[in-house]
Amino acid sequence: MLALFVLLLCMTSSLSASTRGAGAAGPRLNNERLYKFSYTTEVLVDRAKGSKDGSAGYRISSDVDVNLVWRDPSSKDDQLIQLVISNVKIENVAPRSAKKNIFQGATTQSLLGEKKLAALERPFMVHLKNGKVSSFYCYKAEPASIKNLKRGVASLLQVQSRSGKVIENDVSGRCTVEYKAAQGQVTRTKALETCKTAETGFTTYIQVLGVSGESSSVTVFILEDGFIKSAIAKETHILAVNARRTTAAKIVSRQSLTLVANETGPFEAAGKNVASVVKSLDEKLFAVGVTAEKVKSQCKGCQSLFEHWQAVQKQFEPDSLSKAIAPRSFLALIQSIRKASKDEILQVLKSSSKTALPQVVDAVTSSQTPASLDAMLQFLNFADPKGLVLQERFLYACGFASHPNERMLQALVDISKGKIGSKDIKESVVIIMGAVVHKLCQKGGCELPTVVEVKKMILEGPDNTQVESDVQMYLLALKNSLLPEAIPLFSKYAESEVGAYCTVSLTALQRYDVALITDEVKQTVNRVYHQNRRVYEKNVRAAAADVVFSSNPSYMEVKNVLLSIGNLPKELNKYMLSKVKDILHFEMPASKILRQAMKDMISHNYDRFSKVGSSSAFSGFMARTADATTTYSLDILYSGSGVLRRSNMNIYGASNGALLHGLQVAIEAQGMESLIAAKPDEGEEDLESFAGMSALLFDVQLRPVTFFKGYSDLMSKMFSMSGEPMNVVKGLILLTDHSQVIQLQSGLKANAEFQGGLAIDISGGMEVSLWYRESKTSVNNKGAMVVTGNVTVDMDFVRTGMEVSFETEASLDFITTVQFSEYPFLVCMQMDKTTFPFSEFLTKYESLPSGKSYVSRRGHKQLLPGSEFPLHQENSNMCKRVFDSDW
Repeated sequence: MLALFVLLLCMTSSLSASTRGAGAAGPRLNNERLYKFSYTTEVLVDRAKGSKDGSAGYRISSDVDVNLVWRDPSSKDDQLIQLVISNVKIENVAPRSAKKNIFQGATTQSLLGEKKLAALERPFMVHLKNGKVSSFYCYKAEPASIKNLKRGVASLLQVQSRSGKVIENDVSGRCTVEYKAAQGQVTRTKALETCKTAETGFTTYIQVLGVSGESSSVTVFILEDGFIKSAIAKETHILAVNARRTTAAKIVSRQSLTLVANETGPFEAAGKNVASVVKSLDEKLFAVGVTAEKVKSQCKGCQSLFEHWQAVQKQFEPDSLSKAIAPRSFLALIQSIRKASKDEILQVLKSSSKTALPQVVDAVTSSQTPASLDAMLQFLNFADPKGLVLQERFLYACGFASHPNERMLQALVDISKGKIGSKDIKESVVIIMGAVVHKLCQKGGCELPTVVEVKKMILEGPDNTQVESDVQMYLLALKNSLLPEAIPLFSKYAESEVGAYCTVSLTALQRYDVALITDEVKQTVNRVYHQNRRVYEKNVRAAAADVVFSSNPSYMEVKNVLLSIGNLPKELNKYMLSKVKDILHFEMPASKILRQAMKDMISHNYDRFSKVGSSSAFSGFMARTADATTTYSLDILYSGSGVLRRSNMNIYGASNGALLHGLQVAIEAQGMESLIAAKPDEGEEDLESFAGMSALLFDVQLRPVTFFKGYSDLMSKMFSMSGEPMNVVKGLILLTDHSQVIQLQSGLKANAEFQGGLAIDISGGMEVSLWYRESKTSVNNKGAMVVTGNVTVDMDFVRTGMEVSFETEASLDFITTVQFSEYPFLVCMQMDKTTFPFSEFLTKYESLPSGKSYVSRRGHKQLLPGSEFPLHQENSNMCKRVFDSDW
């Protein structure tokens, strides 16, 4: 019995071994044969839905002779192959008239140059082992672009005759490849997203403002007599801006290798191994690797950074910041700065006018190169209190950085440890460090030494100081960092006796993923809202309610909030009613559980839902497209005396499941009742007179701005009020920043650059007139945005590409007018969007080093009508009364 089992085991092993060895692992060449192929490769760039006829691009065609040089006697699938390229032609892909054809009248030699053409036609060798390119042999001194084209040809010889997934090295890098074989045909599908190459790019962390791509690479082989009869490859890359997917570019690369003849060829060479055979045939041949080499692009006649700056400096003056030319020039200058040295950058900084310099600081910092950071650190003197504007612009640009690194964070740490002349700058440094930590953690850098150091500093900071402004500074830094470790700290300070700590902590908790808000945190927030341990200011309780509703509340949590309505201070009652109605009409996440709780008549009845007041909460849509949705919300909370307590305006952008808090401008006022001889609300009797503004821009919390603090400051500001708004944020911001190197299988290389720039001016003010018994708060938002996508295939002998872009200029104003000449006070809120232009452009181009070029431009411009965004009906009725009384 045992003998029979052993015999069966041996038979099974023999059968398995013979099955594995049956058939060739890859293509096999016959000795003394010359395989003559025709080869073409072409590349096209166009918009996502563009046709081949309208694309920019070119085609390279040639003959390719292939023959066997040596085969390992012990393995028929271990072969050394020689390839020779000849009869090279370069031409347009799409049919063109002679006037538009840059290749008209040009020879291959005039395009490539004699040396490069000779290098391309020089024989090279490929070590093919089991159907895979094991080694690639050519002359080391050959230009990288020529070697890459040869590698592209060699990649079409790499094929296996069995189905399965493997990891291969080819000109594209190290990639996962799937083969499907059936009846003389093999289909090779390359998973391009898995390819690992030496050249990498970067992209913005904000998905809503980012760029997404789709790629595919399929090669179909027809095999005959064990060798390749034809190989047809198509590779496609589509890149699109997430928020507007029509702003997209497509790259298509095709290769075709077709057998045209099989002739008598040279004899197989003798030798023990590949290396010895190659050396005996040509000592100048070296194994250089099959993965593409980096091609250094040489720009002849390009402007220096200083020359570029001189040409565009007028566009960086403050008067241009509301125009689209400002962000367009900003993006172009960043590209120049990224290629410049520290000394070149310093030359531009030192030569800029005083009014344009803040915008130049934005551009230099946003460039995010080692040279640009070194230039800024040398240029700025943080010990000088007079340099506050430039210092803060540098810090804000760091906070908005698209792809910061540890070195930038270390620079901020060094600044914080050094001498700082302004307390405002000291606060901004720490607050912005939190934003940089968040972005570094997003890309997996939470354990970097500098990140660990900063995390420790800001987590321990609030408990290590008794200075109120410093505690708030650390809390704001933690709010920017969104560290999960900070949640217990926010939970603790949410119950603080200092209202500012409570507000920062509660608004920070609202930014976290709901999954991180534990039951313990929810209990804390509910204690604050219901005042279980102490009396809180109205704006603190309102912030707590926002956290309750946004944190996946339970039925009892919602019911308890509803039961509290009617027992709250008058204006807080009205605010909570508006908040409930807003959640229901806008279908927010809490609306379902809210409807369930409102079925109970004890919590939902006329007595509770008929409370009057001026406070409100309202959300609406600003824009809805197939790619993105923009929403706004306006929350207004007044004191019982009718004076503004808190105004909170938010704008959110959503795209493909991702959410961006684009803008938040919050105005807070307290202790104003003494102006009108009114009685303060419960818990607010001893509050110092104060008014200020806090802004959050593109998920980055900025340093709050104070209008006045203290009664004496209030009176002096009141009598000196000019009506001019106070600046909160002004400058140029790099929103979208995507750089990608796409190594095509043909050996050609594409570069994709998508950038979005925003020129923004946010200001706000508060006027109080005792004479007219009227107060007015205003938030003015002006901006111009440009987004460009540029894709180029830049060989040293021809350049082709396209640019797709859109731009717009817009203004959004939010004004709240309160008339307290009669009681109850009249309150009118207005949110207006002016008529604004929107333009789209598409440019395709081809050019030769000689200067001969072809350019195709298309554009579309339109005016989008302005509007006043709707708020609740009560506000509309009140505004009519306000304007009637003005009349």
